[in-house]
Amino acid sequence: MTTAIVHERRQLTGLAYRLLGSLADAEDVVQEAFGRWYALSAPQREAIESPGAWLTTVAGRICLDLLGSARVRRERYVGEWLPEPVPEDPLGDPADRVALAESVTVAFLVVLDAMTPAERVAFVLHDVFGYPFAEVAAVLDRSAAACRQLASTARRRVRPAPPPSRGSAAVVRAFKEAWEAKDIDGLLGLLDPEATVTADGGGLAAAVPHPVEGGERVARYAVGLATRVSGMTLTETAVNGRPGLVARQEGVVVAVIAFDVAGDAIRRVWAVRNPEKLRRW
Repeated sequence: MTTAIVHERRQLTGLAYRLLGSLADAEDVVQEAFGRWYALSAPQREAIESPGAWLTTVAGRICLDLLGSARVRRERYVGEWLPEPVPEDPLGDPADRVALAESVTVAFLVVLDAMTPAERVAFVLHDVFGYPFAEVAAVLDRSAAACRQLASTARRRVRPAPPPSRGSAAVVRAFKEAWEAKDIDGLLGLLDPEATVTADGGGLAAAVPHPVEGGERVARYAVGLATRVSGMTLTETAVNGRPGLVARQEGVVVAVIAFDVAGDAIRRVWAVRNPEKLRRW
Protein backbone atom coordinates (compact mmCIF):
# COMPACT_ATOMS: atom_id res chain seq x y z
CA MET A 1 0.00 0.00 0.00
CA THR A 2 2.91 2.34 0.71
CA THR A 3 4.04 1.98 -2.91
CA ALA A 4 0.55 2.85 -4.13
CA ILE A 5 0.52 5.95 -1.92
CA VAL A 6 3.85 7.18 -3.26
CA HIS A 7 2.50 6.86 -6.80
CA GLU A 8 -0.25 9.31 -5.89
CA ARG A 9 2.21 12.14 -5.14
CA ARG A 10 2.73 13.21 -8.75
CA GLN A 11 -0.97 13.31 -9.57
CA LEU A 12 -1.78 15.18 -6.37
CA THR A 13 0.91 17.76 -7.12
CA GLY A 14 -0.55 18.33 -10.58
CA LEU A 15 -4.04 18.64 -9.13
CA ALA A 16 -2.98 21.10 -6.40
CA TYR A 17 -0.99 23.20 -8.90
CA ARG A 18 -4.03 23.60 -11.11
CA LEU A 19 -6.12 24.56 -8.10
CA LEU A 20 -3.63 27.04 -6.62
CA GLY A 21 -1.52 28.30 -9.54
CA SER A 22 1.62 27.85 -7.42
CA LEU A 23 3.86 24.81 -7.59
CA ALA A 24 5.48 25.71 -4.26
CA ASP A 25 2.08 25.84 -2.55
CA ALA A 26 1.03 22.64 -4.34
CA GLU A 27 4.03 20.78 -2.97
CA ASP A 28 3.24 22.05 0.54
CA VAL A 29 -0.35 20.81 0.18
CA VAL A 30 0.79 17.36 -0.90
CA GLN A 31 3.27 17.21 1.97
CA GLU A 32 0.49 18.11 4.40
CA ALA A 33 -1.85 15.51 2.93
CA PHE A 34 0.80 12.80 3.22
CA GLY A 35 1.56 13.94 6.75
CA ARG A 36 -2.07 13.41 7.69
CA TRP A 37 -2.03 9.98 6.06
CA TYR A 38 1.00 8.81 8.01
CA ALA A 39 -0.46 10.28 11.20
CA LEU A 40 -3.21 7.66 10.98
CA SER A 41 -2.73 4.44 12.85
CA ALA A 42 -1.99 1.31 10.83
CA PRO A 43 -5.54 -0.07 11.37
CA GLN A 44 -7.02 3.27 10.25
CA ARG A 45 -4.98 3.23 7.06
CA GLU A 46 -5.87 -0.40 6.36
CA ALA A 47 -9.57 0.44 6.73
CA ILE A 48 -9.41 3.02 3.90
CA GLU A 49 -10.50 1.29 0.69
CA SER A 50 -9.01 3.86 -1.68
CA PRO A 51 -5.95 5.70 -0.37
CA GLY A 52 -5.85 7.77 -3.54
CA ALA A 53 -9.40 9.00 -3.08
CA TRP A 54 -8.70 9.73 0.58
CA LEU A 55 -5.60 11.77 -0.26
CA THR A 56 -7.44 13.61 -3.03
CA THR A 57 -10.21 14.57 -0.62
CA VAL A 58 -7.74 15.80 1.98
CA ALA A 59 -5.61 17.69 -0.54
CA GLY A 60 -8.72 19.19 -2.15
CA ARG A 61 -9.96 20.47 1.21
CA ILE A 62 -6.58 22.00 2.03
CA CYS A 63 -6.57 23.72 -1.37
CA LEU A 64 -10.08 25.00 -0.80
CA ASP A 65 -9.00 26.61 2.47
CA LEU A 66 -5.95 28.12 0.80
CA LEU A 67 -8.02 29.49 -2.07
CA GLY A 68 -10.27 31.25 0.42
CA SER A 69 -7.34 32.89 2.21
CA ALA A 70 -5.65 33.69 -1.13
CA ARG A 71 -8.42 36.17 -1.89
CA VAL A 72 -7.39 38.15 1.17
CA ARG A 73 -3.67 37.90 0.35
CA ARG A 74 -4.27 39.10 -3.21
CA GLU A 75 -5.69 42.36 -1.89
CA ARG A 76 -2.21 43.09 -0.51
CA TYR A 77 -0.33 41.83 -3.57
CA VAL A 78 1.59 44.55 -5.39
CA GLY A 79 0.51 44.83 -9.03
CA GLU A 80 -0.96 42.05 -11.14
CA TRP A 81 -0.91 38.42 -9.93
CA LEU A 82 -0.01 35.62 -12.35
CA PRO A 83 0.37 31.87 -11.74
CA GLU A 84 3.84 30.51 -11.11
CA PRO A 85 5.22 29.35 -14.48
CA VAL A 86 6.70 25.88 -14.66
CA PRO A 87 9.26 24.27 -16.97
CA GLU A 88 8.05 21.66 -19.42
CA ASP A 89 5.79 19.05 -17.80
CA PRO A 90 7.02 18.53 -14.24
CA LEU A 91 3.44 17.86 -13.22
CA GLY A 92 1.98 14.77 -14.75
CA ASP A 93 2.49 11.20 -15.89
CA PRO A 94 3.54 11.05 -19.56
CA ALA A 95 0.40 9.02 -20.28
CA ASP A 96 -1.71 11.96 -19.12
CA ARG A 97 0.18 14.63 -21.02
CA VAL A 98 -2.19 15.00 -23.96
CA ALA A 99 -5.36 14.93 -21.86
CA LEU A 100 -4.10 17.39 -19.25
CA ALA A 101 -1.87 19.64 -21.37
CA GLU A 102 -4.45 22.37 -21.92
CA SER A 103 -5.30 22.53 -18.21
CA VAL A 104 -1.81 23.66 -17.24
CA THR A 105 -1.31 26.52 -19.71
CA VAL A 106 -1.00 30.00 -18.27
CA ALA A 107 -4.09 31.07 -20.23
CA PHE A 108 -6.17 28.33 -18.58
CA LEU A 109 -4.80 29.02 -15.09
CA VAL A 110 -5.65 32.72 -15.44
CA VAL A 111 -9.25 31.78 -16.23
CA LEU A 112 -9.34 29.42 -13.25
CA ASP A 113 -8.16 32.22 -11.00
CA ALA A 114 -11.27 34.25 -11.85
CA MET A 115 -13.54 31.50 -10.47
CA THR A 116 -14.76 31.21 -6.90
CA PRO A 117 -12.84 28.64 -4.82
CA ALA A 118 -15.76 26.19 -4.90
CA GLU A 119 -16.21 26.57 -8.67
CA ARG A 120 -12.52 26.03 -9.25
CA VAL A 121 -12.36 22.89 -7.13
CA ALA A 122 -15.52 21.40 -8.68
CA PHE A 123 -14.42 22.17 -12.22
CA VAL A 124 -10.82 20.96 -11.90
CA LEU A 125 -11.72 17.76 -10.06
CA HIS A 126 -14.56 16.82 -12.41
CA ASP A 127 -13.82 18.33 -15.82
CA VAL A 128 -10.02 18.12 -15.77
CA PHE A 129 -9.30 15.03 -13.67
CA GLY A 130 -12.56 13.15 -14.19
CA TYR A 131 -13.60 12.64 -10.58
CA PRO A 132 -17.32 11.81 -10.22
CA PHE A 133 -19.46 14.42 -8.51
CA ALA A 134 -19.99 12.10 -5.56
CA GLU A 135 -16.27 12.38 -4.79
CA VAL A 136 -16.24 16.13 -5.51
CA ALA A 137 -19.08 16.46 -3.01
CA ALA A 138 -16.89 14.89 -0.32
CA VAL A 139 -14.25 17.56 -0.89
CA LEU A 140 -16.63 20.53 -0.95
CA ASP A 141 -19.01 19.16 1.68
CA ARG A 142 -21.96 19.84 -0.61
CA SER A 143 -24.43 17.68 -2.48
CA ALA A 144 -23.45 16.11 -5.78
CA ALA A 145 -26.15 18.20 -7.48
CA ALA A 146 -24.69 21.41 -6.03
CA CYS A 147 -21.22 20.41 -7.22
CA ARG A 148 -22.60 19.68 -10.69
CA GLN A 149 -24.04 23.20 -10.78
CA LEU A 150 -20.75 24.72 -9.62
CA ALA A 151 -18.85 22.94 -12.38
CA SER A 152 -21.43 24.02 -14.94
CA THR A 153 -21.11 27.66 -13.90
CA ALA A 154 -17.32 27.42 -14.04
CA ARG A 155 -17.44 25.73 -17.44
CA ARG A 156 -19.22 28.74 -18.94
CA ARG A 157 -16.22 30.89 -18.04
CA VAL A 158 -13.81 28.72 -19.99
CA ARG A 159 -13.20 29.56 -23.63
CA PRO A 160 -12.34 26.38 -25.52
CA ALA A 161 -8.82 26.75 -26.88
CA PRO A 162 -7.50 24.88 -29.91
CA PRO A 163 -4.36 22.82 -29.40
CA PRO A 164 -1.15 24.72 -30.17
CA SER A 165 -0.37 24.77 -33.86
CA ARG A 166 3.03 24.01 -35.23
CA GLY A 167 3.21 27.68 -36.11
CA SER A 168 3.00 28.85 -32.50
CA ALA A 169 6.71 28.32 -31.90
CA ALA A 170 7.51 30.17 -35.13
CA VAL A 171 5.36 33.12 -34.05
CA VAL A 172 7.10 33.28 -30.67
CA ARG A 173 10.49 33.03 -32.38
CA ALA A 174 9.57 35.88 -34.74
CA PHE A 175 8.42 37.95 -31.74
CA LYS A 176 11.76 37.31 -30.03
CA GLU A 177 13.71 38.37 -33.11
CA ALA A 178 11.62 41.51 -33.67
CA TRP A 179 11.92 42.41 -29.98
CA GLU A 180 15.70 41.97 -30.03
CA ALA A 181 15.88 44.12 -33.18
CA LYS A 182 13.59 46.78 -31.61
CA ASP A 183 11.47 46.41 -34.75
CA ILE A 184 8.08 48.01 -33.99
CA ASP A 185 6.64 47.18 -37.42
CA GLY A 186 7.75 43.57 -37.05
CA LEU A 187 6.10 43.34 -33.64
CA LEU A 188 2.90 44.95 -34.94
CA GLY A 189 2.74 42.31 -37.65
CA LEU A 190 2.71 39.59 -34.99
CA LEU A 191 0.37 41.14 -32.44
CA ASP A 192 -3.41 41.00 -32.50
CA PRO A 193 -4.81 44.57 -32.56
CA GLU A 194 -6.33 43.86 -29.13
CA ALA A 195 -3.20 42.21 -27.71
CA THR A 196 -2.50 42.62 -23.99
CA VAL A 197 0.62 42.32 -21.85
CA THR A 198 0.32 41.54 -18.14
CA ALA A 199 3.39 41.53 -15.89
CA ASP A 200 3.81 40.20 -12.34
CA GLY A 201 6.62 41.65 -10.26
CA GLY A 202 4.97 41.13 -6.88
CA GLY A 203 6.64 44.27 -5.56
CA LEU A 204 9.98 42.44 -5.70
CA ALA A 205 10.92 43.29 -9.31
CA ALA A 206 10.11 46.16 -11.62
CA ALA A 207 6.96 45.47 -13.64
CA VAL A 208 4.25 47.53 -15.29
CA PRO A 209 1.53 47.77 -12.60
CA HIS A 210 -1.44 47.40 -14.96
CA PRO A 211 -1.96 45.49 -18.22
CA VAL A 212 -0.77 47.19 -21.41
CA GLU A 213 -3.62 46.97 -23.91
CA GLY A 214 -3.64 47.27 -27.69
CA GLY A 215 -1.18 45.91 -30.24
CA GLU A 216 0.51 49.24 -30.94
CA ARG A 217 0.96 50.07 -27.24
CA VAL A 218 2.32 46.58 -26.60
CA ALA A 219 4.83 46.91 -29.45
CA ARG A 220 6.03 50.31 -28.23
CA TYR A 221 6.23 49.05 -24.65
CA ALA A 222 8.36 46.08 -25.74
CA VAL A 223 10.74 48.25 -27.74
CA GLY A 224 10.99 50.77 -24.92
CA LEU A 225 11.83 47.97 -22.50
CA ALA A 226 14.48 46.54 -24.81
CA THR A 227 16.01 50.02 -25.11
CA ARG A 228 16.08 50.64 -21.35
CA VAL A 229 17.29 47.21 -20.24
CA SER A 230 20.85 46.46 -21.30
CA GLY A 231 22.40 43.02 -21.53
CA MET A 232 19.12 41.11 -21.66
CA THR A 233 19.15 37.83 -23.59
CA LEU A 234 16.09 35.88 -24.69
CA THR A 235 15.88 32.10 -25.03
CA GLU A 236 13.04 30.07 -26.50
CA THR A 237 11.64 27.44 -24.17
CA ALA A 238 8.43 25.69 -23.17
CA VAL A 239 6.43 27.53 -20.50
CA ASN A 240 3.63 25.43 -19.04
CA GLY A 241 3.74 23.25 -22.13
CA ARG A 242 3.50 26.08 -24.69
CA PRO A 243 6.16 28.03 -26.63
CA GLY A 244 7.56 30.85 -24.49
CA LEU A 245 10.66 32.83 -23.65
CA VAL A 246 13.08 33.15 -20.77
CA ALA A 247 14.83 36.50 -20.25
CA ARG A 248 18.23 36.59 -18.54
CA GLN A 249 20.59 39.29 -17.38
CA GLU A 250 24.16 38.28 -16.57
CA GLY A 251 23.03 34.67 -16.68
CA VAL A 252 20.26 35.15 -14.12
CA VAL A 253 16.64 34.50 -15.09
CA VAL A 254 14.74 37.77 -14.67
CA ALA A 255 11.50 36.92 -16.48
CA VAL A 256 9.56 33.99 -17.85
CA ILE A 257 7.18 34.96 -20.65
CA ALA A 258 4.14 32.97 -21.80
CA PHE A 259 2.03 33.61 -24.89
CA ASP A 260 -1.50 33.00 -26.11
CA VAL A 261 -1.18 32.54 -29.88
CA ALA A 262 -4.21 32.23 -32.17
CA GLY A 263 -3.27 31.33 -35.72
CA ASP A 264 -0.38 33.65 -36.55
CA ALA A 265 -1.26 36.40 -34.04
CA ILE A 266 -0.32 36.88 -30.40
CA ARG A 267 -3.34 37.75 -28.26
CA ARG A 268 -1.92 37.72 -24.75
CA VAL A 269 1.53 37.98 -23.23
CA TRP A 270 2.18 37.15 -19.56
CA ALA A 271 5.54 38.12 -18.07
CA VAL A 272 6.40 36.78 -14.62
CA ARG A 273 9.12 38.87 -12.96
CA ASN A 274 8.52 38.01 -9.30
CA PRO A 275 11.77 36.23 -8.33
CA GLU A 276 9.91 34.03 -5.83
CA LYS A 277 8.07 32.49 -8.80
CA LEU A 278 11.23 31.98 -10.86
CA ARG A 279 13.24 29.75 -8.53
CA ARG A 280 12.71 26.64 -10.69
CA TRP A 281 14.14 28.40 -13.72
